[in-house]
Amino acid sequence: MKEIVVISGKGGTGKTSITAAFAMLAGRNAVIADCDVDAADMHLLLQPDYARSEDFYSGFKAKIDQNLCIKCGKCKQVCRFDAVQKIDDSYNIINLDCEGCAYCAEICPVKAIQMVEQNVGKWYISQIKSEAQMVHARLGIGADNSGKLVAKVKKEAKNISQETGKDYILVDGSPGIGCPVVSSLSGANYVIVVTEPTLSGFHDMKRVFELIQNFKLPSGCIINKQDVNAEISEKIVEFCTTNKIDIISKLPYDETFSEAMTQGKTIIEFDEENLKNILKDSWSKILLLTDTH
Repeated sequence: MKEIVVISGKGGTGKTSITAAFAMLAGRNAVIADCDVDAADMHLLLQPDYARSEDFYSGFKAKIDQNLCIKCGKCKQVCRFDAVQKIDDSYNIINLDCEGCAYCAEICPVKAIQMVEQNVGKWYISQIKSEAQMVHARLGIGADNSGKLVAKVKKEAKNISQETGKDYILVDGSPGIGCPVVSSLSGANYVIVVTEPTLSGFHDMKRVFELIQNFKLPSGCIINKQDVNAEISEKIVEFCTTNKIDIISKLPYDETFSEAMTQGKTIIEFDEENLKNILKDSWSKILLLTDTH
């Protein structure tokens, strides 16, 4: 079983659209994992059935029992995050400001403060329209611990892959270089970075490859909308060649991508042969590179 992770340096490069197309090409031979839990949108193209769902608990927040509280104010004095506020002669925890350090609970003389484990989102196992299984999740509004939720999604995808004997896990990771991206890269066999030929796209792509190199992972690059700026496209190719990064494909700008999305379809299901053929060749190349490494 090999794990292929698709990420990008910034949002809007076409990462999820391309990954969804690869999911359709993989068919039943792969388990799909949507690890972009902060802004999950792969379900819009792959139409999961949400057959199984579970709450995800991670992290703790303080909670004051008003019946026990003697209103001494010590919790407010020690809180360095201003999460304890006095409202109408009562001390209350502002949930969004609480960092879960538990200092207030330790200092409370009457043990009126408890640390409560938080429900920060949901994760799902679904069948998608390619008849494959997809593990996906959604982080709650204002919730932390996206990296842990990504780890949960990947763990469940790996379990399904092992139980069903699938050859590949295809992961749609988050953009950027933050905690969820680091969690997405853990255990990967091959990493694909989707970029676009803009100054910001090129800059953020280089940051992502620095992160990938720290993990010592083999990687490749897909340049989307490559004909928008030929000069920067060439700079991306030069950068990849210098750093021994595989150039998987260069996709032309095509509004068909947007047309397909508005209909809830991947480009593989759409009547556009040029992009479809490039993506088919790209997926074949990715499988070859993954198996080689």
